[in-house]
Amino acid sequence: MGGMTRGAKIAATAAALLCGLLAALLPAAPASAHAALVRTSPAQGGVVVTAPNEVVLTFSEPVSVVTGKVRVIAPDGSRADGDAPTVRGGVVAIPVRSDAGRGTYLVSYRVISADAHPVSGGFTYSVGAPSATPPALPAEDGSNPVVGTLIPVVKYLGYAGLVLAVGPTLVLAALWPRRLSRRRPSRLAAVGLGLVALGAIGELLLQGPYETGAGLSGMFSGLRDVLDSWFGTMHLVRLAVIASAAFLLRPVLAGRAGVADRVILAILAVVGLSTWPLSGHPAASPVPAVTVVADLAHLASMAVWLGGLTMLLGFLLRQAEERELAAILPIWSRWAAVAIGVLFVAGTLQALVEIGTVTALFRTAYGQLVLVKTGLLGTVLAVAWFSRRLVQGRAAAGAPGRLRRYVGVELAGTAVVVALAAVLVQTTPARTAGANPGGTDSRLYSTTLSSELYSLQVELDPAETGNDSLHLYAYTLDGKPQPVVEWKATAALPSAAVEPIQIPLLTITENHTIGTVTLPTPGNWEFRFTLRLTDVDQATVDTTVHIR
Repeated sequence: MGGMTRGAKIAATAAALLCGLLAALLPAAPASAHAALVRTSPAQGGVVVTAPNEVVLTFSEPVSVVTGKVRVIAPDGSRADGDAPTVRGGVVAIPVRSDAGRGTYLVSYRVISADAHPVSGGFTYSVGAPSATPPALPAEDGSNPVVGTLIPVVKYLGYAGLVLAVGPTLVLAALWPRRLSRRRPSRLAAVGLGLVALGAIGELLLQGPYETGAGLSGMFSGLRDVLDSWFGTMHLVRLAVIASAAFLLRPVLAGRAGVADRVILAILAVVGLSTWPLSGHPAASPVPAVTVVADLAHLASMAVWLGGLTMLLGFLLRQAEERELAAILPIWSRWAAVAIGVLFVAGTLQALVEIGTVTALFRTAYGQLVLVKTGLLGTVLAVAWFSRRLVQGRAAAGAPGRLRRYVGVELAGTAVVVALAAVLVQTTPARTAGANPGGTDSRLYSTTLSSELYSLQVELDPAETGNDSLHLYAYTLDGKPQPVVEWKATAALPSAAVEPIQIPLLTITENHTIGTVTLPTPGNWEFRFTLRLTDVDQATVDTTVHIR
C-alpha cells in the first residue's frame, strides 16, 4: 500500500471493512440457538397409554420461557396446555388438560437460553394411538430473517468501535510525538465510542424481536422485558461506561490526564469489556469463571493489537519522523507481541471449552468457523512476524512504506477475523450442537412399574455409565396423576459389590420428581423406588436396568 495514492488507500481500507461486513452477513441465515433440547417426556413420536398431566422439556442449559410461545395443541386443534409452564434451570414442565382426548398432540416451544439466544421447535406424541391428521406447527414461531441478519452487523459495529476507541487512546497516551496534532486521532476515538454505543443500542432494540421471532416492528414492544433481563442489564452497564468514559477521555486524548484519570479510565475499560462475555457464550459455559476471563482477555488483546495497527497505518507511519519511529516502533512491537500471545492463549482456552472434542471441531458449524478463523489469523500472524523482524532490524524507521504494506495486510485480514468473531457469537457452540436437537434418544430407558397403590413411570437417560438423569411419574391405578408425599430412590450393583446409592430427588409437581445419579460401572443395576402417599400408605417397586 506504500505506493498508493491517498484515495486508493481509503478505498482499500473501505474494501477490507466491506469484506468483513459481508463475512458477517453471509452465514447469518436463521438465528442460531445455543441451548439444545436433549430429551422430552413423553418422548418425541412416542405413544403413551394414559394422557400425561404435564409435558417436560429438558434442555442442555438453563432457559427462560417466551410468554405465550410454549403450547400444547390437542388432536382437535384446541389448546391443551393449562397453567403457565414451570421452569427450573433447564427443565420446563408444561401442565396439560386431562380431558383433551386420545390422538396426536403437538408441543410447540420457544425459550431463551442462558446466553440470550432463542431456541424454538416442536414435536409430537400420541395418547392411545396416533391421529390420522396431527395438528400443524404454528408458522409464526420461526425467526425473522431481517432481524437475524442485522444482529451480527450491529455486533460487528461494536467490535469495530472498540478497536477505534482503544487504539487512539493507548497511542495518544503513551506513544504520540508531542509535535504532532492530536485532533484527528481524537476524532477517531470519539467515532469508536459512538460505534460501541450504537452497537449496544442496536443489540438492545433487536433482542426483543430476536427472542419472539417478530419483525422490526416488535423492537419496542418487548424492550421492557429485554431491559429487565441479564442481557439488558449488561448492555445498560456498557452504555453507562461509554457515557462516563466520554468525559474521562478528553484529558487523556489531549495529553493532560493525571494518574487518577488514567486509573479510573482503566477500571471503566475492564468493566465495559466484561459486559461482552457476561452477556454471551462464556457466561453460559460449563466453566464460566474460566471462559469469562478468557473472553475478556481475548477481546482486550484484539482491541489493543488492531487499534494499534490502525494508528500505525493511519497516522504514525505517515506523519512521524525517522527518529520518532525509531523510538516508537520497538515499544509497539513489544505491545503487539504481548497482545498476540494473550490472544492465542485466551482463544485456545475458549475453543477447548466451547468445542470439547476433535470430532465437533470438524463436524459442527461452530468448529468449522473456528478453523477458518484460525487459518486466517495464522496468515495474519505470519505477516505480523515479518513486521516484527523489520522493526527489530531497525529498518522500519527508515523505510516506513514497506512497513505500511505489512500493516495494511494485517489490518485487512483482521477486519475479516473480527467479522468471523461476530458470526461465532451467533452460532451454536460445538459443545451444545453435539447435544441431541430433537429431544429423542435411543439410549433412553423407560418402563412402567405397578404396586397395589400406584403406577410408576420410570425414565433413565442415557442408561450409560456416568451421570444419568432420572424422571419419575406417579399415577393412580386408573391412570390419573397420583400426589406423592415423599419419594425415595436407590441404585445398587450387587455383582460388583456396589451397595445401594441414595439418589437425591427434586420434586417438580405433586406426581413428578427428577434426580441425577452417577453410575461408575456397567452392568445390571437394581433400582428401587419407595413412594409414600399418605402418613401410613407407601409401597416399593423395583426394576433392573442394563447400564452400558
